[in-house]
Amino acid sequence: MCPDRQIRYEGPIYRPPSEADSLLIQATVGCPHNKCTFCMVYKQGPSFKIRPVAEIVEDLETARRQYGAGVRRLFLPAGNTIAMPAADLEKVCRRARRLFPALERITVYGSCQYIHRKGPEQLKSLRQAGLTRIHVGLETGDGQILKAIRKGTNPRQQIEAGRWVRQAGIELHVYVLLGIGGRQRSRQHARNTARVLNAMAPDCIRLRTFVPKVNTALLRQVLNGSFQMLGPHQVLEETGAIVEALKVNCRLTSDHYTNYIDLEGNLPEDIPSLLEKLSEARKRPEESFRPFFIGTQ
Repeated sequence: MCPDRQIRYEGPIYRPPSEADSLLIQATVGCPHNKCTFCMVYKQGPSFKIRPVAEIVEDLETARRQYGAGVRRLFLPAGNTIAMPAADLEKVCRRARRLFPALERITVYGSCQYIHRKGPEQLKSLRQAGLTRIHVGLETGDGQILKAIRKGTNPRQQIEAGRWVRQAGIELHVYVLLGIGGRQRSRQHARNTARVLNAMAPDCIRLRTFVPKVNTALLRQVLNGSFQMLGPHQVLEETGAIVEALKVNCRLTSDHYTNYIDLEGNLPEDIPSLLEKLSEARKRPEESFRPFFIGTQ
């Protein structure tokens, strides 16, 4: 045992806003897909790798010495930890539960293609081992947009993966990227995203607004004019089309700096008030909203 050991971390720290107060123990490095045209996080590295279970456990034990047994939330970065072999992730979750008996949740990021590879039985085993929540970057439910942004999945796979997560008893939090279809496919993005969300029935829908990022293919498309971004009013209109078409019982939130307004509510009962808030926002001059910017994080 090494009492002076430090918790190790490689690459950028990337976690959901809802995990701001969670203990971060890195289980994987980078992203195994790393092809999405809108994402800059790992384009400059590091390359994807799965950390040895023994190293992860060492970091958990270090955290126990530093923070005590009262840790309540644990997030296991990096960008797609669900890609880790299920047996290894189960060992990490079980060890974490023993070290931190007060844990209320263990959370990872996971994209639909890698969730789908796990299948229903492995997801159930992960839940039994202590995994309680998966954050999924859905982005869109439109097949054509998914291909254009090189997401590596399709609507059928998204729906099956989401259903399997819920059936396993794991919380499903999905991220919708407003404006990712551009002006060309805004209507299809809204319609098909709502359709996939209704079929998945997530626990929480988290809204983000597309912002072009440095070192990405989609930024180059924005700059050369082949991708036409939505303005603030168009984003709000697209948001309303999605919200109006939702028929799920879940939480909706827009907890992110990219959004033009904050939306919070429980569906379906708060849909009328959410639509009213969007309608009122569209009455504001466009110049009153945040300006266009190129993201660097």
